[in-house]
Amino acid sequence: MASILTSFKDDALIAIDTLADRAAGLVNPAVRLGVTGLSRAGKTVFISSLVHNLLNGGRLPLFEPVRSGRVFKVRLEPQPDDAVPRFQYEDHIAALVRDRAWPDSTRAISQLRITLDYESASGWNRIFAPGRLSIDIVDYPGEWLLDLPLLEQDFRQFSDATVKRACSGSRAALSREWLALASSIEAESTADEAKARRLAEGFTDYLKACKDDHRSLSTLPPGRFLMPGDLEGSPALTFSPLPDLPKGKPPKGSFWAMMERRYEAYKTHVVNPFFREHFARLDRQIVLIDALQAINRGTEAVQDLEQALVDVLACFRPGTNSWLSSFLTRRIDRVLIAATKADHLHHESHDRLERITARLVSRAAERIGMSGAGLEVMALASVRATREATVNQGGHALPVIVGTPLSGERINGEIFDGETKTAIFPGDLPENPDVLFEDSAQSLPELNFVRFRPPHLEETRGGLKLSVPHIRLDRAMQFLLGDRLA
Repeated sequence: MASILTSFKDDALIAIDTLADRAAGLVNPAVRLGVTGLSRAGKTVFISSLVHNLLNGGRLPLFEPVRSGRVFKVRLEPQPDDAVPRFQYEDHIAALVRDRAWPDSTRAISQLRITLDYESASGWNRIFAPGRLSIDIVDYPGEWLLDLPLLEQDFRQFSDATVKRACSGSRAALSREWLALASSIEAESTADEAKARRLAEGFTDYLKACKDDHRSLSTLPPGRFLMPGDLEGSPALTFSPLPDLPKGKPPKGSFWAMMERRYEAYKTHVVNPFFREHFARLDRQIVLIDALQAINRGTEAVQDLEQALVDVLACFRPGTNSWLSSFLTRRIDRVLIAATKADHLHHESHDRLERITARLVSRAAERIGMSGAGLEVMALASVRATREATVNQGGHALPVIVGTPLSGERINGEIFDGETKTAIFPGDLPENPDVLFEDSAQSLPELNFVRFRPPHLEETRGGLKLSVPHIRLDRAMQFLLGDRLA
């Protein structure tokens, strides 16, 4: 009954927030765009490039309102939520354009408002007044999104699922020390703070090892264990799943009861406020994924990314908003799953990357599609760091990409200094994406992915740098925002 009452309370608070947003929207129409992604997928880069291209007249031929000239003024404005940190666009774009360095990754929630004045595509609407739309971009770590399924799991379910996952594949070796320590503690023994701290540290070390670039696993809740912020050291982050829990309820004062209480505190004070105050207020959502990194790490990483996306998409409240219901409830009516770093491939492989992305979300897509939500997948590069070329090899023309690898990147034994350009044949993605998901696959394609520096941008005669180059950023903008600027 308590969970039902909590749900009613949350729904009431969400309805109040939505009503306030809609009332404000009658004066200044706005759309809340959630931008998230799993580790190193490029959330900060996506937002910076989107805003920079809008502000600086970037090439956006597939974004109809800009292509047709209907958008006549674009500006940054103060965000509506004063308690949320501002997305520091100016710092991030300076890193990209001036320093040719990728900005720091998302560690907490932030927000930015960009407002577009436009002429409606409808002659009837143009009679009354020019249109205006504020886009409130909400940036948050994908790890927080992966926490939302915990709201429907009690401590036993969380423990069973986490321990089962920890015993599979490469995780088994990574979790050995943590599980050995957890198994040595009697669940019904007296609560002990020192043991709790050591166990939580062991659990955190296991999660960090899974996330490491050498493995690139994606399903890693609780997300705040990897980015604790000001919660570091708090009881809400000092717990761990427990293996082989006895039947029944935990004895009062036991170690088991302590872990269960702290797990529930994590949901109450960390996960639930994020859901109610931020996630439940979104209108549109883009989820960025680094599919190439997972492919590079093999079948296990690909399967783990697929499971993470199933968990992620199950969190959404998809569906269409009617005029009346939209004043009390909010549904995300368009979701874009975007595989980033398309510039690391020759364009001939982009359609294959999109097919792999579609395969990654196929299970979850069935559920969302039945709910009436618009779901799209695409391959994009928020900032294009390479150009395409061909080289002759053995009398054959070989398609390559040309760019400046980051300092320390290694290709065929050569270590790059961050200044030298090189041509790379990245390899071919498989035509049939299913081979990437099969445990029995004997051979996966040989791929050669490295990280590149942002491109050098030429300056105009007036000393202004050109807008950031991209791949399909305009297509993403059209899907996410085009109908709101009609």
